[in-house]
Amino acid sequence: MRELDKLEKQIEKAKKALEETKKENAALKDEVDSLWSMMDEIMRSDVENYSHLVEDLKSDIIAKSLMVTKKVDC
Repeated sequence: MRELDKLEKQIEKAKKALEETKKENAALKDEVDSLWSMMDEIMRSDVENYSHLVEDLKSDIIAKSLMVTKKVDC
């Protein structure tokens, strides 16, 4: 009977550890969701903050391409 009691105690201990792990896992999933949400906000902000630079570069490239002259051999 002693062996059976030991096994039952181990089972109870394992069940408690499993419940704690499930709670910790749920908390970590919530934290991950929050972090992804923050990343999405940062990405949207970056796009808004730097989109004008892309437009400026585009204008510069167009202007420089119009200024290029080609030498023609006569």
